[in-house]
Amino acid sequence: MGTHIDRRPHGVVVLTVDHPPVNALPVRGWHELAEALNVTGAEPQTRAVVLQAAGRGFNAGVDIKELAADPGHTKLVEVNRGCYEAFKAVYECPVPVISAVHGFCLGGGIGLVGNSDIILASEDATFGLPEVDRGALGAATHLSRLVPQHTMRAMFYTGRSVTAQQLLHFGSVWQVVPRAELADAAVALAEEIAAKDPLVVRRAKESLNGIDPVDVNRSYRFEQGFTFELNLTGVSDRARAEFVHNGPEEA
Repeated sequence: MGTHIDRRPHGVVVLTVDHPPVNALPVRGWHELAEALNVTGAEPQTRAVVLQAAGRGFNAGVDIKELAADPGHTKLVEVNRGCYEAFKAVYECPVPVISAVHGFCLGGGIGLVGNSDIILASEDATFGLPEVDRGALGAATHLSRLVPQHTMRAMFYTGRSVTAQQLLHFGSVWQVVPRAELADAAVALAEEIAAKDPLVVRRAKESLNGIDPVDVNRSYRFEQGFTFELNLTGVSDRARAEFVHNGPEEA
């Protein structure tokens, strides 16, 4: 359980997140993922990173049960910091990060893929932000990188998800493949990038981040402030308690 690092030939690194049953990450899980990205990205031999997950889905967001079990706000502060660090590590990784998404990609998963350079998805992949239903806000910054503005707002207010095919239509998903072919397709794309001059690719990543119209780190941190505000009102505690009581499998 955790984030597993697999250093492949030709400078490709595959990071696999594995937190059963649904990859809803606790505080420790977000920090482990951030550290894995920071460590492997800093290695001079790394030329491309594939981010994938084991199990039923790519990511189900934060571990709501961990938050609900905390009578104060310590875990909330810690998990918000963990998400911030993980999303930032994806975005600021010196080499391209390719997210290979299968099953559900919810909440914090949107933060990861939205900050990735390239997204591949299996045919069963879905993407959504159920934050409003959880009494929280955040990752609209990253959803805005996946869908047009008004689609993002409709998804955010309703909590509805979209399919990989819809994101392929919007151009934010590079390729949709059968689930059994996803891992190989992501590595093949990573190897194609890794075959380029590594210095050129690293400078390309830096330059593309430099021309982004939105500072994703600052924008997401702004969103998190409203999550803290909602928690102070008590509405978030009620939403989390209802979530835990109903016993859904996905966060």
